[in-house]
Amino acid sequence: MRIGIDLGGTKTEGVLLDPSGAVLERQRVATPSAEGYEAVRATVIGLVGELAAGAAEASIGVGIPGCIDAGSGVVKNANSTCLIGHPLAADLAAGLGRPVRVANDANCFAVAEARAGAARGQRVVFGIILGTGVGGGLVLDGEARVGLHGIAGEWGHSPLHDRLRQEGDPDAPEAPACYCGQRGCVETRLSGPALEQDHVRLGGAPLDAAEIFERAASGDATARRATERYLAFFGEGLARLIHILDPDAIVLGGGLSNNPRLYDDGRDAIERVLFNQTLRTPILRNELGDSAGVFGAAWLWGRE
Repeated sequence: MRIGIDLGGTKTEGVLLDPSGAVLERQRVATPSAEGYEAVRATVIGLVGELAAGAAEASIGVGIPGCIDAGSGVVKNANSTCLIGHPLAADLAAGLGRPVRVANDANCFAVAEARAGAARGQRVVFGIILGTGVGGGLVLDGEARVGLHGIAGEWGHSPLHDRLRQEGDPDAPEAPACYCGQRGCVETRLSGPALEQDHVRLGGAPLDAAEIFERAASGDATARRATERYLAFFGEGLARLIHILDPDAIVLGGGLSNNPRLYDDGRDAIERVLFNQTLRTPILRNELGDSAGVFGAAWLWGRE
């Protein structure tokens, strides 16, 4: 049996799966991020203990909004900053008395969609989360590829060319600064806040990303221009990804993945800059939604 934990900034969800993958138990608790690392660690240990009450031999996987440094084993690049610099996997294993695997939440999303979601049956799958940030995960034959540095799939921190300036857009901003220290990262172009800020920059009212797309569909000129700029970067970003990996499928998750334009106009934007005459890669909407992270964490142990 398998236990999966999706450790988020505000809530932590756990699931116990039987050998066939069926859900035996599911629980959700608040994440005490404001109380610090030890409180978060104790919460995860307590949740695993409850789920494992009837499954002492279950494997344990934990998805986090960050990644594990391959050299030191400590958490890095985490939105939940109280985790940074701590050996979470080792600390959880010590508290539980058994091995624990910890992975980036986008990797967990990608694993779940590759095994049981929109991309099931595909060998090479790239999962993308478009939300408050931009995350990515690479799955090969149903298992996450972590990489030498522990950052495989961190597509959100690859800088993009300033396509708007290149195409002569008079309102193109300077490449935005990213918290990682670079400028013009994918995350600064394709996250929800990036679209919202660009809409304001063009003279629009402060709106959330979903409403900007809705207003664009209704004919609002400013919203339409903001979404067209967004789609241009979407096309360039995904085309670059396909040039390197040429995956069998790309699955989109996060709040922005619900917008249908990404699957038609977005495909057209990719094809315009792709190093091929036509785009054959399926761009898929996720099927598991909020469940993907917790199921992917449960499957971090692969088929062992």
